[in-house]
Amino acid sequence: MKIVVLAGGLSTERDVSINSATQVCKALREKGHQAVILDIFLGHGKSGDDLTGIFDGDPQLTKLSDQIQSVDPDLGQIRAMREGDTDCLFGPNVIEICRMADIVYMGLHGAEGENGKVQAAFDVMGIRYTGSGYLGSAMAMDKGVAKKMFQAANVPTPKGFSFKKGAKDTAERVKEELGFPCVVKPCCGGSSVGVSFAENEEQYEEALKLAFHYEDEVVVEECIHGREFSAGVVAGRALPVIEIIPKTGFYDYKTKYQAGMAEDVCPAELSEELTKRMQGYALDVYHALKLEVYGRIDFLLNDNDEMYCLEANTLPGMTPTSLLPQEAKAVGVDYGTLCETIIQEAMKKYE
Repeated sequence: MKIVVLAGGLSTERDVSINSATQVCKALREKGHQAVILDIFLGHGKSGDDLTGIFDGDPQLTKLSDQIQSVDPDLGQIRAMREGDTDCLFGPNVIEICRMADIVYMGLHGAEGENGKVQAAFDVMGIRYTGSGYLGSAMAMDKGVAKKMFQAANVPTPKGFSFKKGAKDTAERVKEELGFPCVVKPCCGGSSVGVSFAENEEQYEEALKLAFHYEDEVVVEECIHGREFSAGVVAGRALPVIEIIPKTGFYDYKTKYQAGMAEDVCPAELSEELTKRMQGYALDVYHALKLEVYGRIDFLLNDNDEMYCLEANTLPGMTPTSLLPQEAKAVGVDYGTLCETIIQEAMKKYE
């Protein structure tokens, strides 16, 4: 198959996306596919270029570094790398090359890849792609909306609320409804970018400044102390649960993607009852958010064995340290087979 592995873009998770895409492209080529990597924002060449044989040459259509830095990237520098109009997310020849492919493997991560906009555009243009459609993507990316859907599906989730920049008396609302400590996070971000813990009102105000640096809406939640888990879902089936044990105490951006910063245990050391309950909630979330093909659902478990669903990831990371490949490996599915399975399941949507 001719496959575009779409990556990069203008998300704070740009580096993660490129690293994932590099691994996916390599695995698909080893499986015999004509896979190429394409940055959705930087594109390839100039408009009007001859694209004949584009899948026969260098697999990296956009020259990209696959190294993940310990901090999120400077998106201003990325914008400066593209000549001409930078208002459109789609760079030169991106749409043309994607339309030439049998399917686009969505290697994007973060708001500009998982919020449903790219998926909606591809739907209009008849471009086939992996992962969830625009509606599921949009609901899962918006943590405020996702929380409401969790509650409607009777999936336990931390108490919390969302609001936009300029809202008044939010500190008073936190004290009345949640109390300190609390967690402050951008509403539509990922990889824990912009997430802070606030022990008091002063720290809360600083946390808001950081979160609003990334976007104009935030979510504030009660702080749940407990063990961190994730449960993948592929083709409507739950994978083994994985436990994440950060060495720094918080599973932040650096801990997620720098090797040796966290210990992952899969299958997680949980009782059969707790494992089945968490997998059940993961499937409930998958269906409530109308997710398709695959996803990964994150949980906390406190000392009383009470579970709390934190969020759903519609395009889980596929880096060497990512969770979903580890979960698949625990049931005998190697990385390349996982990538092919995702493509095969996505193609079923278009039959």
